[in-house]
Amino acid sequence: MNKVNIFAIGNLAEIQYNETMNHLITITKSDGSKQLFEEEKLINSLRHAGANDVEAEDVVEEIEKDMWEGMPTVDIYRRAFELLKRHSKHTASKYSIRRAIFELGPDGFPFERFVSRIFNIWGYETITDQTLMGTCGVDHEIDVVAWKGDELAMTEAKFHNEIALRSDLKVALYVKSRFDDLADMTFKYGDKERKLTSRWLFTNTKFTDSAIKYGECKNIHMIGWNYPKENLHTIIETHGLHPITTISALTNQQKKDLIGRDIITCTDLLHATNVLSDIGVKSEEANMVMEEVRTILGQ
Repeated sequence: MNKVNIFAIGNLAEIQYNETMNHLITITKSDGSKQLFEEEKLINSLRHAGANDVEAEDVVEEIEKDMWEGMPTVDIYRRAFELLKRHSKHTASKYSIRRAIFELGPDGFPFERFVSRIFNIWGYETITDQTLMGTCGVDHEIDVVAWKGDELAMTEAKFHNEIALRSDLKVALYVKSRFDDLADMTFKYGDKERKLTSRWLFTNTKFTDSAIKYGECKNIHMIGWNYPKENLHTIIETHGLHPITTISALTNQQKKDLIGRDIITCTDLLHATNVLSDIGVKSEEANMVMEEVRTILGQ
């Protein structure tokens, strides 16, 4: 993009500086690490959310005007969301949800619990972080185990910290191999002996085409950001499973504190009456938070 008003800037050196500005600004990621700001990454994330090229470039141009050295990525994306709302509320909502999923990181444990909530919505009982013995005598770490009736579902929740990263064929292959070793075993969940009936692979980004082709062939249920028709984004919007990280009125530390108390979605917070005061949120601020929660959930 790198648009410069030549009429407003008469000095060639100043023009060149502005054209390379985005390569000189260091930003702070959610895990505290530093990296150079790359406007193309931000543009691509806006495009992935549904913004057209003009909208994406306009948003980034506005953000670059106010950037500072060490600016946190969460502030960048919050500002991008505010600007995007001027163009399209639907696109902004989608963008906000996707960024909120990434803010469940940097490790994958909150995402596992988020996937567990999805199975709960579908009527399953769940438990996360299980270690199960396979027929080959080796242990397998299973992110989410879900059961109802005679069904027993096991899930790999593959979390990525970057939008551009995809769950590829090798991910699908090792998930299939792990489930194959568990398929002949019997496990006790819900006071009942059960065998594995369905295999799942969730990711917060996308799958490669080869991973999808293999998963469909081997009967692995795969849920990504935009795959299949009932994908991660549609599940969130249909069932009101917006992550707690969607809430702009909360600080990053407050979000971490809530996740530490197993408050993963806005619906969780809606039903946890005293948890905000437990983490030190004052009454007036708590009212603002809950008002935003109800707005997010359309209540």
